Amino acid sequence: MTENRKGQNAQRRYEIAEDVLRTNIAEGILPPGLVLLEGPIAEILQTSRAPVQRALQTLEAEGLVHRFKGRGYLVGSGEEALEPNRTDIKTLGLIIPQHADEALQNRASWERIYNTVERDVAGCVVFGQYRIIESELAEHFNVSRTVVRDVLARLRERGLVRKNASSHWIAGPLTAQTVKDHFVLRGILEPQALIASASHIDRDALVSLFGRLGALESRHDTDFLKDLAEIQSRFIDTCVLATPNEKLQELIRNNLLPVTAIERLLGLLGLPGDPIVITELRLIVELLMRGATAAAAAMLQTHLEASVNRTIAQMKIVAIIPSPSATADYLTRVIEE
Repeated sequence: MTENRKGQNAQRRYEIAEDVLRTNIAEGILPPGLVLLEGPIAEILQTSRAPVQRALQTLEAEGLVHRFKGRGYLVGSGEEALEPNRTDIKTLGLIIPQHADEALQNRASWERIYNTVERDVAGCVVFGQYRIIESELAEHFNVSRTVVRDVLARLRERGLVRKNASSHWIAGPLTAQTVKDHFVLRGILEPQALIASASHIDRDALVSLFGRLGALESRHDTDFLKDLAEIQSRFIDTCVLATPNEKLQELIRNNLLPVTAIERLLGLLGLPGDPIVITELRLIVELLMRGATAAAAAMLQTHLEASVNRTIAQMKIVAIIPSPSATADYLTRVIEE
């Protein structure tokens, strides 16, 4: 019965996304040639990417949107050549019908708290091992234990929590070895995804990324280091996740979660980034622009090998920093399992 309810909720969210997009295409708010990306639409609709993905596939079958040589879909049937319009969809003022808005307000409870829980967990695991008490997590967010288990199950899928031999939920520790393990997977997955992405990369987005990297590289101060997370995310989205293999995309995203969490935390602790990262990414993008896909993949492999060494070096610094004095009250520090 629970499975059926979940399936109905997923279908409902898919129908909401489909209805909203179809309405806004018909009204001309989403004009022909507009690039539609799953992420921004999911944010507007306050849902996950999966329902948006299904909605776009349905609209493609109806001829309302079509794929192109780039990420996402273009509004229109594809029968006429259209220049991609990359206007931010969030600025267009989408019409959301009343029934859709009401349904969105009643979206699954786990979705409302997931991002907060993920952030709380990711922010402490580098300092050690923490136990998550289901009842305390439920009380903290005023939700049911069922909702809590949904959240924890998704965190486990992404490698941020696990169950120990006593069936306790455990987060961390994010050690040097676990970081190395994640980078081993990055080295296996991401260069291959880049090769698969080569013919699907949006050329304009690639040129724009190259210009941005060049501008950052030419600066002679350290202020640009605050942009490292943004530019690395943009690189992954543009050059790696352009692969049409959706399973590969999912594996890469999930494997990146702990890595991104520790990089974000290291930045918050004031540890400086290394400007050579910008140069490495710029070289990869330049090789892609020249059509040297194999060389770009090899350079990405070199970049990842250097990145893991940089991250491990920073973690050694964290080891001598006191752990945070305050964490979410549902997280309890433990010395050993």
